[in-house]
Amino acid sequence: MTDSLLGLDEPVQPKRGGEAYRVLARKYRPQTFEALIGQDAMVRTLENAIRRDRIAHAFLLTGVRGVGKTSTARLIAKALNCVGRDGTGGPTIDPCGVCEPCRAIAEGRHIDVIEMDAASHTGIDDIREIIEASRYAAVSARYKVYIIDEVHMLSKAAFNGLLKTLEEPPGHVKFLFATTEVNKVPVTVLSRCQRFDLRRIPADKLAEHFAAVSHQEGVAAEAEALALIARAAEGSARDGLSILDQAIAHADLQGGGVTAEAVREMLGLSDRSAVRDLLALLLAGDAPGALVALRRQYDFGVDPQGVLRALLEAVHGVTLAKVGSAEDPAQPAEEREAYRDWAGKLSFPMLHRLWQLLLKGHDEVAKAALPIETAEMALLRIVHARSLPDPGELARVLSEGGSAQPSAPPPATTPAPPEKPALPATFAALVEEMEEKGHHLLAVRLAHGARVVSYDPPEIVFSGTRPIAADTLAETTTALRGMTGIAWKLSMLDAPGEATLKEAADAAAEAQRQAVLASPLVKAAFEAFPDAELIDWPKKRNHA
Repeated sequence: MTDSLLGLDEPVQPKRGGEAYRVLARKYRPQTFEALIGQDAMVRTLENAIRRDRIAHAFLLTGVRGVGKTSTARLIAKALNCVGRDGTGGPTIDPCGVCEPCRAIAEGRHIDVIEMDAASHTGIDDIREIIEASRYAAVSARYKVYIIDEVHMLSKAAFNGLLKTLEEPPGHVKFLFATTEVNKVPVTVLSRCQRFDLRRIPADKLAEHFAAVSHQEGVAAEAEALALIARAAEGSARDGLSILDQAIAHADLQGGGVTAEAVREMLGLSDRSAVRDLLALLLAGDAPGALVALRRQYDFGVDPQGVLRALLEAVHGVTLAKVGSAEDPAQPAEEREAYRDWAGKLSFPMLHRLWQLLLKGHDEVAKAALPIETAEMALLRIVHARSLPDPGELARVLSEGGSAQPSAPPPATTPAPPEKPALPATFAALVEEMEEKGHHLLAVRLAHGARVVSYDPPEIVFSGTRPIAADTLAETTTALRGMTGIAWKLSMLDAPGEATLKEAADAAAEAQRQAVLASPLVKAAFEAFPDAELIDWPKKRNHA
């Protein structure tokens, strides 16, 4: 396992008094292309280019954080400037690491390898310095190399100023750009660079790498714990090493190695066996059991959204097993066996429907004010959907002229459904009834502030352009349930809606006032008495 880490930056360091601790992400930064994991295609291209002396003048390295963009840029700088152990070598894909240029570049002190962070040097003045300096030959290296990290942060003026030099740089200058957001880099810059898209590092390669690092650090680590860290890293070696660093510190406090249980606790991950148990309860239609299992994980500190995410991963794993995809070697054996078993029992339509229901629940929990309650409702929806007929089977039965109902004979006597209570025909009538039954303040709030988009009792949709307070909606729901004995559904929609009852009443009163003012008798009175005012008039009440 030690051999797999050759080329990493100081894999074993003697402890000296007062020396600052170096985190694993820096300590094990790749120092050779061989140690750069998961980027074989890029390494092969660079190797061929160097051997054939077809080295581009500008490279653009893109990819998610932690896949090795800046490390690769430094490796390219070393490969171009390495002079070998005897000082007579040329550009090579295997820099020696011991010559003065290699050591100086690795330590960040080479005068001809200039690194710039575009996030803090975004202006045209910074680029103008590079353009001016690029005219002069390298001081001690073969090539003068400019490494610009997060190049997408440069301003438009800076990009424009760089274009001409980037297209026709002096022969002794190479540009290496790194970015996580290549879509923000102008096309004019992209067209002048040789682009390499660094891939996310596969989880199995990350787990193998972390095992080697743990061995070098003298720390015992369970294979499942390393697999969990690799999944959490999401393809980023740096993120994974940071998590491993934390896991090792966590393990030291407990006096043991890195265990899967400790990693789950540290990351707040849902136990995978608990997720499988929960999925089994859902598929069995056991609603009480599913809710108890969800609450148990919630009490352990697992985020409800994380539980649904884990269920989504499980359903995805079952679907992959059903289509015959290669098994993930990082998965525990019992998990692979459970996925194979479910894959044989569940149909594709059922798996797709389960995926859509979980995905909808995951999105709802992400936006919900009550996450755990929303997660419970999402699981209950899945249990309910299990009892519904399969849409494909239902369509087949109907197309054949059959009945979608069970073939069992109906009972001898069918009880009549309970008669629904009479509900107010209009929203105005509903508010008036609330006033009569003692909900005076609530009725006033609704009359003055509620714009109705649709009224279809027991459902009311209010306009979100004039939002109603959440407590008002909750109080209204409770009051209506007490008044009518049934559950009402009140919701908000981003639509204009009707005028409030108060606005409608004011408009009707003003119309009536104008009608009175327009009558011949009143007109004659105002002509006779110009200073007169219309104080009151017979008003017609409009009962909804």
